[in-house]
Amino acid sequence: MYTESDLEKINTELSPPEEEPERQYFYIDMCRRYLLEKEKEKGRKLTCGVFTFGCQMNFHDSEKIIAILQQIGYENIDSEDADFVIYNTCTVRENANERVYGRLGQLKARKKKNPDSIIALCGCMMQEEHVIKKIRESYSYVDLIFGTHNIYKFAELLYTRFISERQIIDIWKEAGGIVEELPVQRKFSFKTGLNIMYGCNNFCSYCIVPYVRGRERSRKPEDIISEAERLAGEGVKEIMLLGQNVNSYGKNLKPEITFAELLKRVADIDGLERIRFMTSHPKDLSDELITTMKEQKKICRHIHLPLQSGSTRILQKMNRRYTKEDYLALVYKLREAMPDISITTDIITGFPGETEEDFKETLDVVKTVKFDSAFTFKYSKRTGTPAASMDNQVPDDVVKERFDRLLLAVQEAANERTGRFEEHVKPVLVEEINEHNPNMVTGRLENNTVVHFAGDASLIGQIVDVKLSECKGFYYIGEIINK
Repeated sequence: MYTESDLEKINTELSPPEEEPERQYFYIDMCRRYLLEKEKEKGRKLTCGVFTFGCQMNFHDSEKIIAILQQIGYENIDSEDADFVIYNTCTVRENANERVYGRLGQLKARKKKNPDSIIALCGCMMQEEHVIKKIRESYSYVDLIFGTHNIYKFAELLYTRFISERQIIDIWKEAGGIVEELPVQRKFSFKTGLNIMYGCNNFCSYCIVPYVRGRERSRKPEDIISEAERLAGEGVKEIMLLGQNVNSYGKNLKPEITFAELLKRVADIDGLERIRFMTSHPKDLSDELITTMKEQKKICRHIHLPLQSGSTRILQKMNRRYTKEDYLALVYKLREAMPDISITTDIITGFPGETEEDFKETLDVVKTVKFDSAFTFKYSKRTGTPAASMDNQVPDDVVKERFDRLLLAVQEAANERTGRFEEHVKPVLVEEINEHNPNMVTGRLENNTVVHFAGDASLIGQIVDVKLSECKGFYYIGEIINK
């Protein structure tokens, strides 16, 4: 990656390089020079605000966007009064779209007050044609729009907007090559996400992701290892390997490599102390992966394993390609290999055609597995997916009633499961000063459970032993054990 001194050495009198990422660093420098002139005109530093909706991959993408904006010269602030505002969008559920439209509506008045300000949109929502049509018609004051496949071109697109002063829309229907080695501004210096693959091949009938993120593309293992080694050298202790379905990593590579083999290579890197990953599709969870998790002590004893439904009939309609019995068998294998493992999940209520009996099958799995936590969702119809046109859409009042029952069952099971470590001493990675009490710090167990205990900023980034004195449902109050 380029430093500021590297950028100053770029000869902008020459044509932009054809190769990536060199081409983007050229445009970062072009944007930087443009912004310097704007700052002289206004007599102040220009600001940016980056707002993220959606999954861990979106948040990691936003870290890249923030870093590029900072290299260009913007000061990042947590305010939509910024000179440059960008929303990194999600489209998995309809309410995510509505939130973005609502926020855009509020920016219209600000845009009138500050015509030089720039509004940008990116992410999954931008990959939908009807969204782009609506933005053109109802939000014409948006300056820059791009999608998921060309996020690496952000600096180039921004420079085009700078010099043209017209609306720029650049949406690719299909992904090109994988371009990394661009700046990243990590939220935490000691932990970060690392993309190992992009896209999804599963085409669950309710899910828009394969249409907006594209088909699976795995990064080369040597590139992943090189990046992970660099991060470890910079002081990163915990890495989360990211992909829509990490269990199918490597299937499109030659020679083929399994996700379990990649995990072993990452675990060999000196300096790394914790390795996480998400998300895992049950149909691709191998015995090799379970064995690797058991044997490699750096791999956190936590797996996010989306269930979606406990009814085999509904799972078939969802195109999930496993049964209720298959899922329970995986849980048994995981807990037999690692009795202390934490299992979290995603569950949808109200999928088209779901009956009360189907829903009771889901409740049965929740009560049997006792998930450590679960993200529960009401089914959201997504235009373009097979489920959107299915018969027997479940009435809203029925969906809400089932959702409430599901949430209660999840909370009861999670409270029981989470409390199993009470009075135990466990290592905690300290992340930040507690937001409610400045005399306490907040961190996480390797199973991702939050822990609050007395401490100060000197502990941030350290892994310390903490006695888990009291379980408060989804988190612990603890006491540091001084060695």
